[in-house]
Amino acid sequence: MRRRLLLSLSSALALGACGFRLRGAPDLAFQTLYVSVAENSSLGNELKRNLASLGAVQVITDVTQKPKAQAILDVLSETREKNVVGVNASGQVREFQLRVRVNFRLSTPQGAELIPATELLQQRDISFNESAVLAKEAEEGLLYRDMQTDIVQQLMRRLAAVKSI
Repeated sequence: MRRRLLLSLSSALALGACGFRLRGAPDLAFQTLYVSVAENSSLGNELKRNLASLGAVQVITDVTQKPKAQAILDVLSETREKNVVGVNASGQVREFQLRVRVNFRLSTPQGAELIPATELLQQRDISFNESAVLAKEAEEGLLYRDMQTDIVQQLMRRLAAVKSI
């Protein structure tokens, strides 16, 4: 018992001494952000939720309030792709590649680019079996959602990398 306690304390001390710390909420260089994204975009909704959860950033979506924003995030495009990458000898599909592409840019209301037009890409491979179509359809939806979450997290890290406006 005492040995375990000593071991856990020494490992915690070693991690603390090396500068390790958990990734916290990012600090953004702006307090107000206008987000230009399609209203029915699930990626846009998840992005707005993540930004609003920071507490330090006011997310503006109303175009009439756009001049009040310190920065403008334009989601230029958001596409989902599904490509065949494997077939069997009889020509039936056995594997797909799913992709989510998001193009965005960050600028000031005056037009200065903080982040030039950038593309984020996530891709996943999924096997296919015609005897389990419904299960594979559900798996595809989960993979798309997972890729979307990864892209939102990448976007948040890129926004946090901007140090001044």
